Amino acid sequence: MSKHSQVTRQDKLPLTMKAAVMDKPGSIVIKEVPVPEVGDHEVLVQVMAVGVCGSDLHYYEHGRIGRFVVEKPIILGHECAGVIVAAGDKVTKAVIGDRVAVEPGVTCGHCSACKAGRYNLCPDVQFLATPPVDGAFVQYLAIREDMVFRIPDHLSFEEAALNEPFSVGIHAAKRSRLQAGETVAIMGMGPVGLMAVAAAKSHGASRIIVTDLEEVRLEAALRLGATHAINIRKEDAVETIKQLTDGAGVDVAWETAGNPKALQSALYSIRRGGRLAIVGLPAQDEIPLNVPFIADNEIDIYGIFRYANTYPKGIEFLASGDVDAGVLITDRYPLAETREALERAIHNKSGSLKVIVYPNE
Repeated sequence: MSKHSQVTRQDKLPLTMKAAVMDKPGSIVIKEVPVPEVGDHEVLVQVMAVGVCGSDLHYYEHGRIGRFVVEKPIILGHECAGVIVAAGDKVTKAVIGDRVAVEPGVTCGHCSACKAGRYNLCPDVQFLATPPVDGAFVQYLAIREDMVFRIPDHLSFEEAALNEPFSVGIHAAKRSRLQAGETVAIMGMGPVGLMAVAAAKSHGASRIIVTDLEEVRLEAALRLGATHAINIRKEDAVETIKQLTDGAGVDVAWETAGNPKALQSALYSIRRGGRLAIVGLPAQDEIPLNVPFIADNEIDIYGIFRYANTYPKGIEFLASGDVDAGVLITDRYPLAETREALERAIHNKSGSLKVIVYPNE
C-alpha cells in the first residue's frame, strides 16, 4: 500500500466523531471529539462492535479497580472489532479494508516480561479503558498495527469482540496446563466464565462442570459445551462435583466469578495433585484459604492476568463454528445509549448475558 493511498483515505474521514465519555462514575455523556490521527506504525479502526465487560462496570459504578483509579473523564470499552480505514506511513501488514479484532493492550516490547513472551505483565502496558487510557466506546480508534488481527468474512464483529474474554479462558487453560481428556470445573458463569467454557472445550476437556446461581447462565454454558451444570442455589457444588468424579475431584478448577466462596469451592473440588486458576478478582484483597489442604494435596495455584499470544488461536476457534459464541449476545445498543447498555449489564435480569454497543450504527 502506498503512502499516497493511505493519506488519501485518511483525508476522506471525518474530522470529528462521537464518543461515550464517563465524566464521573454513574454518568455517561455523548461528546463530539476529534478523530485520532494515526502514528507511523498505527492503524485507524472504525469500531463496529464493543462488548461491555465487568471492568467497565466496576469503573462505571465505583470509579476504580484496585490500584487503577479514574481521576478524570475516561472512555470505557475494550472488547472490540471493526474495519481498518487508515494506516500510518510505516504500517507493513495491515491493509485498509481489513476486518479485524483488536487486542486492547499495547505493550512496550522491550522489558523482560515482553521479551519472555509474557507481555501481559509489561509494567508499561497501555490498556484500553484502564485509567488513564481511553477505550473503545468511540466511532474510530487508533492502535498499533500489531494489535489488530484479521477475521474471516463469516465471523461477525460481535463474535470477534468476544475474542477478548475468550482470550482470558485460553490463557487460563495454558497457565493451568489443561490437557485433552482432563476434567475441569468452572465457578461462575458470567461472560468471562461462559467464554472459559468455550476455551475448555477448545482444549479438549472431556468433562466441563460449571456452577452458577442463575439458570439462564447455566443453560448458556451447556450450549457452549459444558457437560454438567450445577445451580448452587439447589446443590452443593463440591459434593456434586465429587459425585460426578467418583469421589476424586476434577483435574483443574477455574474460579471466574471473583467470589470468595466460589474460590473456596473451586479449591475443594480439585483432586490430589490438581491445579487451580484464579481468574476472577474479588472485591477484597485477602481471602482465607486452607493452606494445609493445599500443601497436603500438592495443589498448584495459578494467577491469571489478562492473556498473551492468544488472539490468533481464539479467532481460529471462533471462526471454526465448533462453538456458537453468538448465543451469548442478548442485548444490543447504539453508542448514544451506552449508559443504558452499562445499566443493563449491571442489572442483568430476564435472560441478559452479553451486552454489545455499536458505535457506528
